[in-house]
Amino acid sequence: MAAITHLMTVEEFRSLPEDRGETYHELHHGELITLTRPKLKHSLIQTNLLFLLKPLADPSAHVSMEVSFRPFPEHELWAADVAYLSAARFRQADPEDNIQGASDLVIEVLSPSNTASEMLDRERICLANGAREFWVVDPASCLIRVITHDSPAKIYEKGQQIPLPLFGPEARINVTDVFQN
Repeated sequence: MAAITHLMTVEEFRSLPEDRGETYHELHHGELITLTRPKLKHSLIQTNLLFLLKPLADPSAHVSMEVSFRPFPEHELWAADVAYLSAARFRQADPEDNIQGASDLVIEVLSPSNTASEMLDRERICLANGAREFWVVDPASCLIRVITHDSPAKIYEKGQQIPLPLFGPEARINVTDVFQN
């Protein structure tokens, strides 16, 4: 692959060969980033979150894993481990493109390769570009950090419930259920 000497655009990124094997790529700040595919524990947590959130969502909304989105139009193409897009935003989304801006809820499950500065950067960019909530799920400590625009970050642990105002006033999930194998 030729070295890129300028900020890569989404269109240039899309022209690259399709990812296969142990790694895949995202576009962060105009740079091609190589990521290792997640281990089983990571995938199990993603699946648990999907199964917990999907029944609580409006049937016209979108809840999925590995949701590609463009927090900025030109030099960013990321994938959320789990994401929720409201019914109104889902109706506006172009099925032939990626989600413009961040999903209403972006959930990232930490991997050993993630850094604190990387997660803070993702949080800041997502909340500034459409996300109403950003979650960081820590499999090592079984904690979930929930960040919103209008309140300080809250940390939830096993035995607690996370309120889901995006899904309705009474909606909530049990943290213990997120970490079940």
